[in-house]
Amino acid sequence: MTTSENKETLFPIGENASPDYFTGHVTIRNLVTGDDQLNTVVGNVVFEAGARNNWHRHPGGQILIATAGMGYYQEKGQPRQLLHKGDVVCILPGVVHWHGATGNSAFTHIAINPNTHKGLVEWLERVTDEEYLGA
Repeated sequence: MTTSENKETLFPIGENASPDYFTGHVTIRNLVTGDDQLNTVVGNVVFEAGARNNWHRHPGGQILIATAGMGYYQEKGQPRQLLHKGDVVCILPGVVHWHGATGNSAFTHIAINPNTHKGLVEWLERVTDEEYLGA
C-alpha cells in the first residue's frame, strides 16, 4: 500500500505528528477530543512506510484498530507483532510499547485512548533501527 492509497481512507489526512515523538512521516487526525464526560480521545493515525512512534505508555490504556496497510506493535521485552487491516490490540494501562508501519507498507490505525483523566501519554526514548527491524 502506498501513501497515496492511504489518503483514500475513510477519514481525511490529519496534521503532521511531532518529530520529537515519531520517526518518519506520520499524520494524526483527532476524531474525538477529550472532554469531562467521556474521558476518551480517538484519532486516525497514518504512518508512511518505515514510520513509527517512540516507546511510550498510556496511563489509561489504549486500543488500536488497524484499518489499512501493515504495521507493527511491540511491548517492551516482547516479540514484535505484525498487524493487518482488522486487527485490534488492547493495551493495558502503563504498558510500554511502540507501533508503526512496516518497511514496505504504509499503515493506518484508529487509536482509542480511554481514561484520559489519568493522563494521555508518557513519551519515552526513540525506537532504534535494531528494535524496529526486530534484531
